Amino acid sequence: MNGGPTSYFARFLKDMAQQYHFWYYCAMTYYDDIYEIAVDNYYLISTQQAQQAGIPSVELAKLAHRGKLSHVSHGLYRLVRHVPHENDSYAIAVARVGNGAYLYGESVIALLNLAPTDPSRIYVASPHRVRGRKVDGLETIVRGEVHDVTAYEGIPSQEIGSAIRSCIGSVMPERLRAAAERARNEGYLTPKNYQATIEAIERHEKA
Repeated sequence: MNGGPTSYFARFLKDMAQQYHFWYYCAMTYYDDIYEIAVDNYYLISTQQAQQAGIPSVELAKLAHRGKLSHVSHGLYRLVRHVPHENDSYAIAVARVGNGAYLYGESVIALLNLAPTDPSRIYVASPHRVRGRKVDGLETIVRGEVHDVTAYEGIPSQEIGSAIRSCIGSVMPERLRAAAERARNEGYLTPKNYQATIEAIERHEKA
């Protein structure tokens, strides 16, 4: 005879087990996809990146709850298991600001280790106004649409010649010259861009 309380309970447990295995399989598949995106981005992933890859934003929150991801800031997560890197703070700062953001000015000089800079501040530019709570040590600059953005060390950054020129008036001229010379010697600046940068520094000194 079928249908007793024991058989109903057994079927219930079987159904729950099947649902759990299905959910676990989906979660691990999402995690694999997230890993592929994050591993080349300092182990960071935004909800926007996830959505573009077909991963629902809620899955990031679920994986954070399970201890697979850590919540960095609004819409930004990081793999809990990651290899620390000396450029982590720069990558996180740019990712915090969001879509279209890039390292700016003095922080590009710092990233490339071209001259001494203020380590307590990171400068990030964005093409649009940045909303949300201000983060200590993170300075944001709205620049609109520009054409001097590249990437260094896998981090979106202002082109180094433009970055050095952006610091004229706020960083000592001798430091900017040293940064330009080192950038040229290390292949970051072309001779033409180097000359334009040195001339800009000299014009400011004579003004």
